[in-house]
Amino acid sequence: MLFVNRTRAVVFFVVVMGCSIVMACPFCSPIAQTFTEEMAAMDVVVIARLTKPPGDRFGASDDQQIPTGTFEINEVLKGAEALGTTKTVQTIFFSSGEVGDLFMIVGVDPPEIIWSTPSRISGRTAAYLRSLDGLPSEGADRLRFFLKHLEDQDEMLARDAYDEFARSPYDTIKELEPDLDRGQLVQWILDPELPVHRRRLYLVLLSICGGPEDAKMLEGMMRSEDRRSRAGLDAMIGCYLTLVGPAGMPLVEELFLKNHEADYADTYAAIMALRFHGTETDVIPRTRIIEALQYMLDRPPLADLVIPDLARWEDWSQIDRLVRLFKEADEESSWVRVPVVNYLLVCPKPEAKQYIKELEKIDPDAVQRARAYLPFSVGAFSTEDPS
Repeated sequence: MLFVNRTRAVVFFVVVMGCSIVMACPFCSPIAQTFTEEMAAMDVVVIARLTKPPGDRFGASDDQQIPTGTFEINEVLKGAEALGTTKTVQTIFFSSGEVGDLFMIVGVDPPEIIWSTPSRISGRTAAYLRSLDGLPSEGADRLRFFLKHLEDQDEMLARDAYDEFARSPYDTIKELEPDLDRGQLVQWILDPELPVHRRRLYLVLLSICGGPEDAKMLEGMMRSEDRRSRAGLDAMIGCYLTLVGPAGMPLVEELFLKNHEADYADTYAAIMALRFHGTETDVIPRTRIIEALQYMLDRPPLADLVIPDLARWEDWSQIDRLVRLFKEADEESSWVRVPVVNYLLVCPKPEAKQYIKELEKIDPDAVQRARAYLPFSVGAFSTEDPS
């Protein structure tokens, strides 16, 4: 229980203080390093052909075989100076491959270069890698290149394109509106085999170029009992609200906020979507978002999910209600106590200080934990001594 309270106190701090963080693709998380990031971290990057498959010993004792391969360097993408006159690479090689196959090999620490395990690539991937050096380091023009490779037939390129989008600022992604193919996005979103992280990205893109007919499709998916249809629900709700605006709020409230039977994961997805709209868009007035989040206070075990948002957006209208939640907390909702005290610590209303003293008599440990985990937030909202 102590770990849970600590975790939720940290979440409170991150939400309250994190409003100035520049937001990348709002519902996407990178899966791996991009090719650009990997190449930037290396001293040497080459495209090479396999000339001798594994079979030779390489630094092994007589009773131990380490598979190695020999590769002829075809093209140097980075580090020609460090490479010098070297024409071949011999390195540990566990992959399958035929003589003549292309590989990307990276190395560090010249002059005695330590080579990585080679990555087999296609001719298209080689051309893709050659193109990266000529791209802008950021901005919509860079993303336009990767837009062409989303769901590429070469999975390495599709993965890299996704990761480039996942790292890009939302405002930059929005600049691509004229380049987006709405019909293609819908087709991808409806594909039941699509990985959920890519569906989230395509929902973000659809929110930029979609229309009313897409909102009806999304409503059906949100209402579905099939969890696969609701995969990527946070991005789905975010997209739906972008397309319909405040008129979509009653549905979100009905399905996920007011509904005490809604799964935790679904409710949390709705909160994340509302948090996105409250910080990154002006599609829905923040006062309307706050009104929706207040319904969560009727669900004590989950009320702590929204208390940080109420504090960040300076909704002090719920002070009495939150104090009541603290006092009525049971085993299923006891973790609400630390976030309630966090809220009171940053609340500028004079009665907040008195409430803290009152609640400290009921649960001094909760008040102590709140003070320990929220020192900076107090200063951010008030210059008064919170004691």
